[in-house]
Amino acid sequence: MNDTLRFPAEWETQSAILIAWPNADTDWAERLGEVEETYIALVAAITRFQPVLIIVADDDLEAYADARLRSNRIDTDRVHFITAPYDDTWLRDSGPITLKRADGGFRLLDFRFTGWGGKFDASLDDKLVSVLHQAGAFAASADVQSIPFALEGGGIETDGAGTLLTTWQCLHERHPERDRASLSADLANWLAQDRVLWLDHGYLEGDDTDAHIDTLARFASVDSIVYQACDDAGDSHYAELQAMGNELAALRTAGGQPYRLFPLPWAQPVIDQGRRLAASYANYLILNGAVLMPAYGDAADDAARDVLAQAYPGREIVQVPCRSLIWQNGSLHCITMQLPEGLLA
Repeated sequence: MNDTLRFPAEWETQSAILIAWPNADTDWAERLGEVEETYIALVAAITRFQPVLIIVADDDLEAYADARLRSNRIDTDRVHFITAPYDDTWLRDSGPITLKRADGGFRLLDFRFTGWGGKFDASLDDKLVSVLHQAGAFAASADVQSIPFALEGGGIETDGAGTLLTTWQCLHERHPERDRASLSADLANWLAQDRVLWLDHGYLEGDDTDAHIDTLARFASVDSIVYQACDDAGDSHYAELQAMGNELAALRTAGGQPYRLFPLPWAQPVIDQGRRLAASYANYLILNGAVLMPAYGDAADDAARDVLAQAYPGREIVQVPCRSLIWQNGSLHCITMQLPEGLLA
């Protein structure tokens, strides 16, 4: 790894979780009341373990969100607000990717956010990292590095020890002119990694991200990976996710050993107005002492909880209802971004 920078794993100690409150000017407008309930449940779960920093569009929205949280008896001493303009609330992809500097400070990587390859307007979200930095959201020891390259936080996974996991479909879709070797070299350089592992298989119907890794496979430690499996041979995902499972089994740790694999159960199809939604259990969020997992009101919810309990021993597994989120093609991890210990101002 880079001697002066390190990309910490999500399971390392955090100072806060960053989210943006949904409002009528975001894509949530049509089902705003329903999705607000999910955000309230999310904040309630986060504040049991650590602070949350909530981006709001203006003072009125802050007052409204604060009132909603207080009325649900949430510990608002652990809730902090900051005002900034945003297009939508997918902070995993528009928020800062944080590296730790050897001097104890932070490097906030500000990659281009293009609305997942121009699918949606992202002009405000593309500026969010620099706006938050200028507004004083982060510690004085944090600097920003602007990188003119389209990359979303949901498209990469690190083990905190120099290994990056990503999918070829997503990076190739964003940068079709680039080959794998040059992409690997740039990612390793920018993200302070020793090596990049690529998956060629895995996708979810109803996913706008072109196969983000955080919907498919996640490091649980330097030698273990949790992944979304499919055991229904009649499902359209079966062959692809079986192939992804075989790819993961063939990967090796930096020490040359196979990874311990934790396959997640498969939820029954969720259909909304004839459209299948991406109900992935891999889109969970790690906190200090806990894992928040998306629950879809499916019989497999509890089985997914049990798998995560095995993969993350010693952490409490908390279910957060996320059926409202997948209506907009993302889930729990997609709407959040962890801030490493010491980063919150």
